[in-house]
Amino acid sequence: MTSSPTIRLGVDIGGTFTDVALEVGERRFTGKILTTPHAPEDGVLAALRSVTAEAGVEPGEVGVIIHGTTLATNALIERKGARTALLTTEGFRDVVEIRHENRFEQYDVNIDLPPPLVPRRLRLPVRERIDAQGEVLLPLDESSVARAIETLAARQVEAVAVGLLHSFTNPDHERRLGDAIARRLPEVAVTLSCEVSPEMREYERFSTACANAYLQPLIGRYLVKLARELLRAGFHCPLLLMTSGGGITTTETAIRFPVRLVESGPAGGAIFAACIAREHGLDQVVSFDMGGTTAKICLIDKAQPQTARVFEVARIYRFLKGSGLPLRIPVIEMVEIGAGIDPTTFLGGRMPLDVAGAKRAAAERIATALNLATEHAALGVSEMVDENMANAARVHAIESGKDLRPRTLIAFGGAAPLHAARVAEKLGISRVLVPANAGVGSAVGLLRAPVAYEIVRGRLLRLGSLDAASVNRLFAEMRAEAEAIVRRGAPAAKLVEQRSAFMRYRGQGHEIAVDLPVRDLTAADRSTIRELFEAVYRRLYSRAIPGVEIEILSWVLAVRAPAEGHLAAPAREQPTEPKPQSRRPVFDPDVGEFREVPIYWRPDLAPGARISGPAVIAEDETSTVVSPRFDARIDRFGYIELTRNEA
Repeated sequence: MTSSPTIRLGVDIGGTFTDVALEVGERRFTGKILTTPHAPEDGVLAALRSVTAEAGVEPGEVGVIIHGTTLATNALIERKGARTALLTTEGFRDVVEIRHENRFEQYDVNIDLPPPLVPRRLRLPVRERIDAQGEVLLPLDESSVARAIETLAARQVEAVAVGLLHSFTNPDHERRLGDAIARRLPEVAVTLSCEVSPEMREYERFSTACANAYLQPLIGRYLVKLARELLRAGFHCPLLLMTSGGGITTTETAIRFPVRLVESGPAGGAIFAACIAREHGLDQVVSFDMGGTTAKICLIDKAQPQTARVFEVARIYRFLKGSGLPLRIPVIEMVEIGAGIDPTTFLGGRMPLDVAGAKRAAAERIATALNLATEHAALGVSEMVDENMANAARVHAIESGKDLRPRTLIAFGGAAPLHAARVAEKLGISRVLVPANAGVGSAVGLLRAPVAYEIVRGRLLRLGSLDAASVNRLFAEMRAEAEAIVRRGAPAAKLVEQRSAFMRYRGQGHEIAVDLPVRDLTAADRSTIRELFEAVYRRLYSRAIPGVEIEILSWVLAVRAPAEGHLAAPAREQPTEPKPQSRRPVFDPDVGEFREVPIYWRPDLAPGARISGPAVIAEDETSTVVSPRFDARIDRFGYIELTRNEA
């Protein structure tokens, strides 16, 4: 049976549910099943079988499977990765424990720091030294290398991270170390910091290398087993993986750099929201993705999710920068909150929700202890969750120098449409969009992601003495490396290249990202790059600093193939006032009691339908609560638009 490029599958493993979206030409089929944590591939295969059977598609007809997962994130949070060692320059084995020597919580005398992924007994020194310019000060001592490798063998490690001082300027010693480990211990996974994060700042580089090594055996086994089971089930198409930066890549690259899969599932949700923003011509959006375990919030401007070069995973203190493990990889920047419907119609009735159990839990664990009615206890839980999410969004926006109030909130995931109106009220947002297939938005977003890869190289240069020829050679090498990876997933596509640099005024401790022209540079571009840097600096800090030299620390090149397909086709709106399917009591927090509200079935609502709040719009995978402060209409794409009413 021949596969078809127009039949595409997206599958996203979340903490509670595994979501799947199948596109057959212009038709879309979706599904949601419980995640199987002990054997996640079982849940993936069950979801794929279910949705292909519903669509009447044979496994051999599927053209591509795109996969997002929280497995890497969960392994780091739960410390369920491989037994990992770190080989590093003599005298620097404690870098991952010393960190930056700062206190992220200034007045907490009992402050807890996240323990390193590699314990001290498995952090082994080797004699060598390279300076910041890449010159060898002390040659690699082969005897110390041999002793370290024998120690690795004796301690039965499964993975090794190699992180040497200044290896981003000269990777020779790291590569020789990697080769020596591979010869003596061929079954052990090896990560070189000069490959996974070739940038200055050894703490972040070592931490990223350790995380990558820690994940390699786990993710490698999972992807190999999943690929084998897919073939056995009749799926003969390519399997591609979503990365944290919003692009998709091959299984080979994912196995080599599994740290780039951290937050890959939520990245699919951000791509989903960005596509909706593009369809609707929205320049300022905040995406709100809430499933059964966590909620994720992302700022999106001009249909581009906000990105970062470093983020933290497994934070010990909520929202506090510095309390987690830093990973220096390309990432869609999100804030994540641990938080997380008609009980008889959820998933079309295939997964009934236990209302009695929920009431019993609220009564026994909260209401009785606080002498509250069960409904008021449940309201308190809901209000705390909503306030936590709203507060996290406020902090994230303030740290990014952005205002949430003029933005449109795009709500998706199984739980977000339930909470969206209340969160919007708390944030002062006047417009909410709930797209079609909102309950499986991340899985749909996987199908809109481009095949892409980003390369970063650390090379400190001063702008005033920029050697354009050497920079052009560097970009040519980066382009060749990135294109080779992208071509594995998009062999014939026309590729788009983006370039940027991380720059700062000399003497500053942190840098900012500046987009660069995609062409060969000349000496005359020094002034052009200065103007680009100062424009970004002014936007962030409202001023530039005249007379201060500018430095470029890192160079970034991304290559991507065009994304495929679209989310929805517009239709003509016909203003109508539909009749509700039923009525049921819903608790009103403003009056503290239940009130009868109309219940509408979303598949029955045509574009142009208008509904006044309060109301509930139900569908298979979620329900949208229209609070008394909002009115709803179905727009030309079939999306629910909530607009704050003047009353």
